[in-house]
Amino acid sequence: MNSLIYPPYLHEGDQAVILSPSGKIDKHFLTGAAARLKSWGLQVTLARHAGSEHGNYAGTIRQRLGDLQQALDDEQVKLILCSRGGYGAVHLAEKLDFTRFREHPKWLVGFSDITVLHNLLQANGFASLHAPMARHLTVEPEDDFCTCALRNILFGRANMDQGYRYTASAHKLNRQGTASGILRGGNLAVFYGLRGTPWDIPAEGTILFIEDVGERPHAVERMLYNLKLGGVLKRLSGLIVGQFTEYEENYSLGKDLYGAIADLVKEYDYPVCFDFPVGHVTRNLPLINGAETVLEVAKREVRLTLSMPDDSETIHV
Repeated sequence: MNSLIYPPYLHEGDQAVILSPSGKIDKHFLTGAAARLKSWGLQVTLARHAGSEHGNYAGTIRQRLGDLQQALDDEQVKLILCSRGGYGAVHLAEKLDFTRFREHPKWLVGFSDITVLHNLLQANGFASLHAPMARHLTVEPEDDFCTCALRNILFGRANMDQGYRYTASAHKLNRQGTASGILRGGNLAVFYGLRGTPWDIPAEGTILFIEDVGERPHAVERMLYNLKLGGVLKRLSGLIVGQFTEYEENYSLGKDLYGAIADLVKEYDYPVCFDFPVGHVTRNLPLINGAETVLEVAKREVRLTLSMPDDSETIHV
């Protein structure tokens, strides 16, 4: 099993671009995120339309596409930080050209609607970072756990043999076991929207992580049934159920949401963990889409180890 190609790790003085491929954003968060990246020793540029507004979007499709394509093409840029999610990245999917990016790959960071871009990068053979964005980097303190983890991963501070590790609490619905695979996933609704397209991700050998915000339980179940009936769930190596937030737990399915998901995957024998800290929450652990990963679900804790080429750390959450 081979992981995707990692872009080069960052060094002080490297150039970063903050852009907005989806929803519009308060400019305060753009300047705050820029200040945080500068504190890491990076040179930071705001894309021309990062703070633009066109309805709910950060500019027209042409403007958002132009900013992202320019950043992908620029060989001096080493980091692309997406300012926020929302909706709109799918408008750019079939229009992006990765020819120059392949010659000078760089890290792309974001989550939620940015799942579209993660899938595009995986289809082109490159790893990327599902991680906090501009608001988090602005409002959370310098020593915030997820901010520090993001910085450590971007600067390659992990060990080639032991990787970058997270440990999380056990959950009553967890299914114990150990699995190795390629870590892939993100926002469930966005991932679901790319099913059947050239940017759908392969199920075989995948440790899938999912999260979502504001989706009603029956809508989540419907999307997961699509994965089940399409043969995706049975071919996974492992499943990480992250945070599902901002919905009403009304037991319309006859059980809570996690219970419904557990029932959907009970026939499979791979490890499953619930309530993992990834999603639209403050504790949103940076995860490398495309990393060779080991998922260990034990009685008292869950351990997730992401392969990286540098100093080892065990991260407790």
